[in-house]
Order: sequence, then C-alpha cells, then structure tokens
Amino acid sequence: MTRVESSSTADSAPTTATPDDVPAAPVEVVIVTGLSGAGRGTAARVLEDLGWYVADNLPPELIARLVELGASAEPPIRKLALVMDVRSRFFTGDLSAVTEQLRGAGVRTRILFLEASDDVLIRRFGFARRRHPLQSESADGTLSEGIAAERRRLASVKTAADVVIDTTALSVHQLHRRLEEVYGGGTPTALQLTVQSFGFKYGVPLDADMVLDVRFLPNPHWVPELREQTGQDAEVSEYVLAQRGARDYLSTCRHLIDLTTDGYRQEGKRYMTVAVGCTGGKHRSVAIAEALGGLLGDDVDNGSVDVVRVVHRDLGRE
Repeated sequence: MTRVESSSTADSAPTTATPDDVPAAPVEVVIVTGLSGAGRGTAARVLEDLGWYVADNLPPELIARLVELGASAEPPIRKLALVMDVRSRFFTGDLSAVTEQLRGAGVRTRILFLEASDDVLIRRFGFARRRHPLQSESADGTLSEGIAAERRRLASVKTAADVVIDTTALSVHQLHRRLEEVYGGGTPTALQLTVQSFGFKYGVPLDADMVLDVRFLPNPHWVPELREQTGQDAEVSEYVLAQRGARDYLSTCRHLIDLTTDGYRQEGKRYMTVAVGCTGGKHRSVAIAEALGGLLGDDVDNGSVDVVRVVHRDLGRE
C-alpha cells in the first residue's frame, strides 16, 4: 500500500532445538552457500532488500532455534536467509540434517548454491587482493588448489541445492534480478524515495542522488508577512508555487524522477534521495519538496515507488 510520509528533522548457553520446538506458522528459510567469490555477499544483500532477515555463519545447531524465536517475535520473522561460509568453523559441508529437521517441522527450506568458473574466481580474488579461505590448506598453497578443495568440500551441498546459480557471466545487477525472480515473487521490489529539503548554506546532503536548486524563485524571506513562516505554511506555499516557472519546474522534475526511478529499479537500486535546496532551507525548498512529494505520492500507484517520504533537514535551524 502506498504511503506518503512527511516529517521535520534537525536532527545463558544456547541449547539445540528439536523439530517440535519449531512453530507450525508459515516460515521460509533459504540457506545461502556456494563457492567463495561467487556472490554470497551480494545475494545476502539482495535478500535483505527483498525483506528477508539475514543471519551470517550461524551454527547449524542453532538454526531451528532461530526459526522458533523469529516466528514468535513481534513482528514475526517469516522469511529467514542463512549464509553458510566454508570459512566458518561451524560449517561442515553437510546441511542434510538441518534441512531435514526444518522440513520435517513444516518449514519451507531451500538451499541456494552460487558457483562460478575457476578463471572468474581467480580473477575476482585478484581484484580483491585477498587469499582464498582454503588456500593455506591446499598441497601447494595456490589459489587454484584452494578453489579445487572448496569445490570438493561443497560437492554434496551443490547436489542437494534447490537453486544453483552460475555467476560466471552475470553482472551484479543481473544477479540481483535473477534473485528477485526466484525469491521476490517475480516482481521487482518497489523503490523507496525520499524528497529532502535543505539549505545550501549548510551544505549539500552527502547522500543525495539528485540535487534540485530552487534559488531561482523569489525568496519569501524578503516578504515581511511571510518571513517568519515556513514552506509548510499555506501562505508561503501558495506564494512560491505562484511564481513564474514554479509549476513547470515541478512538472519537469517529476518527469525526470519518473525516468530515473525506472532506471534505478532495473539496476537493482532500492533507495533514492532527491534533495531540494534553497538558501536557508526554510521557505522555497520546503514548499517545493512538499509539492513534489505530493505529486509523486499521487503517481506511486503504478508500483514504481512504494513509499515517498518528505523530510526537511534544515527547517528550524534559523
């Protein structure tokens, strides 16, 4: 459901669980594993964006316990992604006992296995300038032998996997889209858009993806009866929007944002901040940010944007 939000800112030992301990409530578990360098970290971030709770290197004996605690939490955790890394001392390469336990308790459990060719993995480790986790265990200490050792250790996991994704020829964005298809219900996650007003004299927001400058509009500061008011007041808003070019500017910005958000979604980006600036962040930028947020809020029912938030970084600083 679409939401438009507006705000002002100045601003004991664990025990092993048994299948009976796992609640019968609908819970999904994805175990993310695979070869080092094949994209486990990227997959974890994508799943987190898709609404999954991600836990890294959890001991297998505690997985059922975590499912139980998540289902009884408020709000409950219904989608749990567990990243299993061969580097973890808890990882044995055999996940059958865990999956059988969860599935026996009615928990939908899937294994995602990521792999890539040796050449690509060697190149990725070269770029990252780090050693393979099993390199020191190989006979000659080479990267190639480390990769081969990991393939052998994970062979049974790959065989048992429900989904195997070869990332050899995939870009980060292509992997993102593939995971969305499998674990996001086939529908790309909508983008969350923040429209933030600010004052240039306090500096441009560092996290802004797009910066709009509305200092070309007459400043209500120089209108005595408007000086003490802000862009959230009707009189100031009406004054700003009545200026020549103001509404055309809003319409153009809305169109530009629509084009940009579409591209962001295709690239797997889920958050965008549009910063609207005037001199002090009190009148023009606030009025335009509020108006722009309203326009975008009316337009979000097409599904390209899920939430539009309007915030005012510098309101109240003067």
